[in-house]
Amino acid sequence: MEYTLESLQEDKVFYYFSQISNIPRESGNEKEISDYLKDFALERNLIVEQDEYLNIKIKKPPTVGYENAPVVIIQGHMDMVCEKNEGTIHDFKKDPLRLIVSGDDLYADGTTLGADNGIAVAYALALLDAQDIPHPGLEILITTDEEVGLTGALEMDVSDLKGQYFINLDTEEEGEIVISCAGGLRALLELPLVFDELDDAEHNIVQITIKGLKGGHSGMEIDKNRANAIILLGIVLSELHEVIDLNVCHLCGGLKDNVIPRESFVTLHVQKDQMDLFNETMSKIIKTLKDECKKNDPDVVFMIDLLEEKEEEKGSPSINKETLEKVVFLLSALPNGVQTMSAEIDDLVESSINLGKLYMDKNSLYFEFAARSSVKSKKYRMVQLLKQFAKNVGGTCIESKDYPEWPIKSNSKFLEICSKTYENMYGNKPLIKGIHAGLEGGVFLEKLPHLEAVSIGPDTFDVHSPDERISISSVQRTWQYLLAILKNLV
Repeated sequence: MEYTLESLQEDKVFYYFSQISNIPRESGNEKEISDYLKDFALERNLIVEQDEYLNIKIKKPPTVGYENAPVVIIQGHMDMVCEKNEGTIHDFKKDPLRLIVSGDDLYADGTTLGADNGIAVAYALALLDAQDIPHPGLEILITTDEEVGLTGALEMDVSDLKGQYFINLDTEEEGEIVISCAGGLRALLELPLVFDELDDAEHNIVQITIKGLKGGHSGMEIDKNRANAIILLGIVLSELHEVIDLNVCHLCGGLKDNVIPRESFVTLHVQKDQMDLFNETMSKIIKTLKDECKKNDPDVVFMIDLLEEKEEEKGSPSINKETLEKVVFLLSALPNGVQTMSAEIDDLVESSINLGKLYMDKNSLYFEFAARSSVKSKKYRMVQLLKQFAKNVGGTCIESKDYPEWPIKSNSKFLEICSKTYENMYGNKPLIKGIHAGLEGGVFLEKLPHLEAVSIGPDTFDVHSPDERISISSVQRTWQYLLAILKNLV
């Protein structure tokens, strides 16, 4: 079937998606879209609540024959990640998205599309507007600031909700039913630094750069066995420390705690009479690490630059020997990567930790971590281990941004209904899975532990990038699947 923007306007889901695409909705700039949703409900005489965080809660009564069916909560988030290509002129604070249809794809011109999670909002609006769709009582929850920490979901009051079943619409692959997600916790380890002055005349200033790694999302791609630039830096320093008088002036790496680091840097003072030994040792280290990385990170690059010392930099201090021992120890021993695998879902990471950012100032060296687990106790245990490391070297470790996991709930009647509905529609079973990343479902299940929950959604690609696109036919099939689930709840 050939699609055009004009023909898609006849489809209520795409009509409402195009409507909300005219409204700015970057995380933190959601007042206009929140007001639009509130007014939408009021115009249809539906019960609506807008809280101080701009979350929207809309209730729609059941249709005839569904008065005794379980109430269903349908949930998504209104905010979107706003990215654009270099050279694209677009102001996300006021400009509408320019939607383009190409074959089966819907995308935006040079910007993110916001299908994550605008398609959930469009589904919800189409449901609320319909007069000819059979359904149980509906409680529609559209949250704010999901992309920057699940803030809206964490702050939403759900004490008045009657829902027994819960459908999150933030899954990005058709044919999958997500029934579990990881919770998360951030940690910041701080190591106080002590410096010594060096005789500049006896040392060369050398910078080592590690780059070219793939990196990736610290949840969804932590199982890919990709190299961590900070961990590689620790290996380099540990190996050098064994053979030369190591003097470290500065080190850093990574950009965010929840991203696998792609680059790291260290500046050293190397004794001039040890330069040959330094170069020989680095050649061996680089050969070994490149060999270790050749399968998953074949483009890794190690650069060694001899720097000219500027006049204002003369006499720059290096980390003293006792403190450097602690630095090398931490970089060599701190946990990183996959920690445990799920015993209930094949090939699902259960627990992981990512050393995502390393930086320093004149007083301390800082290590930023993102810990994830679908088991609450294991999430906290990983951070407790970091605290023990910090204590043993005279440092500190504080935790923040704690969000809940979505534990697997076996023997769910609702999951059985969703699975059988899919199989009856398409002739094959859906993929039942968990994901090693955060979903708002985890937040709502912690608040309402009686819920039986699933997450579904259409095929969406390259989210959070200007290449983001969504399959039109998949949106339509997922819509029919959602309606069939609701219809089958009597």
